[in-house]
Amino acid sequence: MNLLEQLNQDMKTAMKNKEKDKLSVIRMVKSSLQNEQIKLGRELTDDDSLTVLNRELKQRKDSLHEFEKADREDLAVKLRAEISILEEYMPEQLSEDELATIVKDTIAEVGASSKADMGKVMGAIMPKVKGKADGGLVNRLVQQHLS
Repeated sequence: MNLLEQLNQDMKTAMKNKEKDKLSVIRMVKSSLQNEQIKLGRELTDDDSLTVLNRELKQRKDSLHEFEKADREDLAVKLRAEISILEEYMPEQLSEDELATIVKDTIAEVGASSKADMGKVMGAIMPKVKGKADGGLVNRLVQQHLS
């Protein structure tokens, strides 16, 4: 079952159970997926869907950070709920140990030896861990291993 089918099924369930917050998030994600499909002019692949889902999650996490900085706990609570709903549709996240192993292997693959090779390493790692790891964590691990 692809993401759009899963969202449609969950949307029906949320309507029946009168889960307004979940329904709202699902509708926003579906809208983003449909906009992306129109923009690309073709059916979305699982990879495309994952990219859109990642973008939605990142936007909410960035907003959450700003709301917390501004002491807007009322808005932060709402965003935390939205983030937890979105995370249900994300693939299982890699542990830091699994990620460190991938980073080491990729550094060896690319033949990187200094921080000057950071772009090459990141370019090689990100497609491997797309949707399964936070880019900031990957960046931090790459910097640790290259220094």
